[in-house]
Amino acid sequence: MAQPLRHYGVAIFLLALSFKATSTSTATHDGHGRKSLHFTLYQQETINKTLYLIVKGVTGPDASPTTSPFGSLFVNQDLLTISPNSSSKVVGVAEGVSITSSLDGLINIVTEKITLELKHYKGSISMLGTAHNIEVFDLPVVGGTGDFMFVQGYIKPSLLTFDSPDIVYRLEFHLYWPPYVADHFSY
Repeated sequence: MAQPLRHYGVAIFLLALSFKATSTSTATHDGHGRKSLHFTLYQQETINKTLYLIVKGVTGPDASPTTSPFGSLFVNQDLLTISPNSSSKVVGVAEGVSITSSLDGLINIVTEKITLELKHYKGSISMLGTAHNIEVFDLPVVGGTGDFMFVQGYIKPSLLTFDSPDIVYRLEFHLYWPPYVADHFSY
């Protein structure tokens, strides 16, 4: 009689371990002692509503809907949602500046502050880098505030839909905390 009870005890213990393992968040630790967080959000942008052309630059030889005149200055304040649908839950705001820096109108210097209110993380992420109007690229994360203090990593934006005046970008976040900071977070 004691033998079957022991098997039930082992089964209950293994079941409890499996529940604990499946309830973890997307935050993990990599092999170098860094805590990492990976997630995707959608940037909802509307021309002349959340994205404005402040200074129109000098138009180059080949203008098209995907290019901007050299030297153009744009500012944005866009909502970040959990799905491509603009009516989905808003979890943040992206505020930034973009300057067209190539003569062909495809390359921009971008600085952006992303303020997030996620389930376990609240704060802002700052990024600074070079963006391409058509190609997928990486924008480096240069810092953060709140739960994102000392964060490193990159954000990979890609154009999802362009139905003028509405534009939707998919933003893939790849964030890492150094080992000396990762131990201070309880998530």
